Amino acid sequence: MKIKTLIVIVIVAFGFYSPSKTYAQQDPQYTQYMYNTVAINPAYAGNRGVMSIVGLHRSQWVGLEGAPQTQSLSVHSPIGEGKVGLGLSIVNDALGPADETYIGVDFSYTINTSDEGKLSFGLKGGGHILDVDFTKLNLLNNGDPLFGQNIDNRISPIIGVGLYYHTDNFYVGLSAPNLIETDHFDESNNSNDSSSFVAKERIHYYGILGYTFDLSDQLKFKPSTLIKAVAGAPLQVDLTANFLLFEKLHAGVAYRWSAALSGLIGFQVSDSMLIGFAYDRETTDLGDTTYNDGSFEVFLRFELFNEYDRMLTPRFF
Repeated sequence: MKIKTLIVIVIVAFGFYSPSKTYAQQDPQYTQYMYNTVAINPAYAGNRGVMSIVGLHRSQWVGLEGAPQTQSLSVHSPIGEGKVGLGLSIVNDALGPADETYIGVDFSYTINTSDEGKLSFGLKGGGHILDVDFTKLNLLNNGDPLFGQNIDNRISPIIGVGLYYHTDNFYVGLSAPNLIETDHFDESNNSNDSSSFVAKERIHYYGILGYTFDLSDQLKFKPSTLIKAVAGAPLQVDLTANFLLFEKLHAGVAYRWSAALSGLIGFQVSDSMLIGFAYDRETTDLGDTTYNDGSFEVFLRFELFNEYDRMLTPRFF
């Protein structure tokens, strides 16, 4: 892939700036967000009622050199009587020469608002580690001071908040996984603003919403949406239509507004284990099959049950 294409991807997705700041969407993107909620909303920690472990891998824009690769691992569980939830989220996101790792500890507290409704308040605390290896770029001018020094293990703090409300068949959530805006820069060029190279973390706001309809004893339908907003980037809206057949097979389609069309499928291997796969096809010019074979996402969720709290039927969310 031509280096100018890679640089464009990095600038758009990572938010580098020189000499004036550029803002862009930076947090990892998920098509199967409904199964990985704690990664974007700390208030979800413990809300499945059992210890839940979710691992996810996403390869975006396969075929484009330097395209995003994301891995996430989250573990969360209720504590004691279930009002308190604790979790740990680790996300690695690689894009071109940049490699970012997010490590967050999630805390939630839940109150009953009615016989069915529960409202959870969440906090996330942790750190963000940034590495940028400019030697991975095929530069036209190897002597360009803008790319002269790598960024190694640049650590910055993370503080996030979230709200999550749910009943047996409905949920809604609002969150900001990181409220701290951090400038990453090449300190060796700090005395010359015209040659500074900066990436600025921006606050990302998430809204999630879903409802489960029981169409029959063997068929459930859950429409859901995720909205992501960040300064300087277009509003992202994901609309998903998911079905659960025979309490085993998950199947659905999704549309990312003005961006991509997706297919999702999953299988409830047992009460404890769910596996899922999603494929995205870009609806923009980036979807040209000459360079881009689409995006792939796979996840595995494993949950630990005691005999007394084993679910009669797997929860849809």
